[in-house]
Amino acid sequence: MRFLGLFALPLASALVSPVDSVGRLPALGWNSWNAFGCDINETRILDAAHQMVSRGLLAAGYQFVNLDDCWSDKRGRDAAGKLVPDPTKFPNGIAGLADKVHALGLQLGIYSSAGTTTCAGYPASLGYEAVDAQTWADWGVDYLKYDNCGVPRNWTDVCQGCVPDASDGKSHPNGTCPGTTNLCPTGYNYSSSHTAERYRHMRDALLAQKRPILYSLCDWGAAGVQSWGNATGHSWRATPDIRPRWSKVVGILNQNSFYLDNTDFWGHSDADMLEVGNKGLSLAEARTHFAFWAAMKSPLLIGTDLTTLTDVNRDILTNKWLLQFNQDLVVGAPAKPYKWGTNPDGMFNETYPAEYWSGRFGDGRVLVLALNPYATTKTKIITWSEVPELKGSSSSTSIKVTDAWTGKDLGTIQDSSLSANVSSHDTAVFVVQTVVNH
Repeated sequence: MRFLGLFALPLASALVSPVDSVGRLPALGWNSWNAFGCDINETRILDAAHQMVSRGLLAAGYQFVNLDDCWSDKRGRDAAGKLVPDPTKFPNGIAGLADKVHALGLQLGIYSSAGTTTCAGYPASLGYEAVDAQTWADWGVDYLKYDNCGVPRNWTDVCQGCVPDASDGKSHPNGTCPGTTNLCPTGYNYSSSHTAERYRHMRDALLAQKRPILYSLCDWGAAGVQSWGNATGHSWRATPDIRPRWSKVVGILNQNSFYLDNTDFWGHSDADMLEVGNKGLSLAEARTHFAFWAAMKSPLLIGTDLTTLTDVNRDILTNKWLLQFNQDLVVGAPAKPYKWGTNPDGMFNETYPAEYWSGRFGDGRVLVLALNPYATTKTKIITWSEVPELKGSSSSTSIKVTDAWTGKDLGTIQDSSLSANVSSHDTAVFVVQTVVNH
């Protein structure tokens, strides 16, 4: 199935925080869920914070240490209606934890859901938005991940959006999602949905606080979030949950590749947390995973146990060229596909997504990526005249190339293309700039 411009939904104006730096660029940090699930406590969170400093992650730009689900007392709220930290897991409370995290030069994130319970069955924030936002601000929280579990029937949408990779791994944009009923009619205004309203309530509560809190929507790509997420949060989950499997990495890459017109400063289509360092991905697959998440300007939230992080995986996570692109202060737009490779351009395919991508740095350099989704090594040919940012270069111009993985300067290339042997499931990444020959 071929869909050119399929997901180019109307882009609402971005949510710009009172403090401009909050949410302007993709968030960089660590999240507890992929490593530990519900098995979290103050010691584990502080271990992660100390590892971020000692392993060079803070120096590379990672700043958030984020609690995910299961941090609160499951018995419920206190007499004033406030959430209560689990006293066994967090004996010094979240405020005490925030003080320790802040003392290391890092910021603290927290988790809740736009329902009555979180995904693990803990108290959530629907109907308590104002009190919870005030509580988190009082505790010194800097970031909120807001999930989509525990939604009561009266807040469930009558019609439903269609996540393109649902059920059978194919795109079904015209109301033909397998197993899904009550689909929204063509042209439906998703910003009027109950889902959008639930997330706006928390947005307004956060903006009412004196402390700026980055707002990360986690509605799994539902309810046409690409059309209203930008005006509601600083990032919005574009897809279902990730897992440390190649099929999930390329499936999410494929889906998010059609959403990138909605990404720019203060608004980022979130491809979910990183699995680099977790069992299930090869080194090549981890490189591809990180390279494209960085290139798409998705938030980069490490999701592994940092106390066991290998130097090889740390080097992937701190790749300076990919982080420079992700955090560029001049250009907010992400890299985008310019040629699909295996399939005709514009094809939705979760096994063989777009293979050739490019994007511009603020200083004029260009990031070029070439993906090999096959099971064997392939020769990928990057033809300079096909790269959108290099079109129009004169015959007197040559291309200077740096290999982003090795840091090796490949010199100035006079040829019209560059060939690279790319291992199975790996991605070649180059930083290129034009040079005028005299």
